[in-house]
Amino acid sequence: MEMESDTFDQLDLRLLSALEVHGRASFSRLGAVLGVSDQTIARRYRRLCAEGGLRVVAVRDAERLGRDQWTLRLRCVPDAAAAIADALAKRPDTSWIGLASGGTEVICGTRPRSLGDRDDLLLGKLPRTPRVLEIRAHQMLHRFHGGPTGWLRKFDVLTADETAALAATPVDPAVGPARIAPEDEPLLAVLERDGRAGYPELQRATGRSESAVKRRLAALLGSGAVYVDVEYDSALLGFPVVAALWITVGPAALHRVGETLAAHPEIAHAAATAGPSNLVATAVVRSTADLYAYLSGPLGHLEGVRHVEASPFLRRVKQLIYPRPLS
Repeated sequence: MEMESDTFDQLDLRLLSALEVHGRASFSRLGAVLGVSDQTIARRYRRLCAEGGLRVVAVRDAERLGRDQWTLRLRCVPDAAAAIADALAKRPDTSWIGLASGGTEVICGTRPRSLGDRDDLLLGKLPRTPRVLEIRAHQMLHRFHGGPTGWLRKFDVLTADETAALAATPVDPAVGPARIAPEDEPLLAVLERDGRAGYPELQRATGRSESAVKRRLAALLGSGAVYVDVEYDSALLGFPVVAALWITVGPAALHRVGETLAAHPEIAHAAATAGPSNLVATAVVRSTADLYAYLSGPLGHLEGVRHVEASPFLRRVKQLIYPRPLS
């Protein structure tokens, strides 16, 4: 992959990829691996935040925690979709919200933190929203790609040695089961705003010692309960077209097709779901012509695929956090 931007260059792309590998790596460690000074990394990081939509944040891994995840398709009257998307974006349990279908559809990922939150959204607020005409809910059953596995890694922007030098401590079952305790909430409240927050800030937020904060954060990351993710504007890389794909696959071929999709460079996320279709994916491509080529080529030729519907996003309202912090 080559950076296609008048503002950013290949070093910026390598920095994004490095942060995808280890979002909390220090500027000095990032600089040593990428072959530049930590001051250069700091400048590039600040510019990517200010002009490229870069955010590094902690995310609760609903799959590891055994919690529900849903993708919702909301058909709305055209003049209401943007307001509904913005209202959903303000909820802490939503992600990947976009406007599609000519501005008449809101596509939303949601990770309810409790059965009460799920029922409040699916059985309460949305059905009572007068301008929502139809709700289609797809519950995630199995993740093939996405979550802690980043999209940029598919393009080998970093060498294997560079990736190994950056890699954070992997999830270790010996750490114990993935669990978030009530006393973790102050810690996560900071990290969900800024995944690179330093230990002094985490100490102030939690009232714990630095050693206690380090141990608890290591346990949360080591168990897989939480991971550090990166969001950015894919258009600055030359990939402005994002589309949700609703795929129907024969049951016997579902796992094979999902695993194959997970390896395609166009796919940023893929999951088996319950609902009107049984596989939902997100494609990120350079143009509508490339989207057509993917649908009619690599995806269309997969044995077992019976039906595909594509919903290109007109606008992405939220990726991981909302509203975007001021730079």
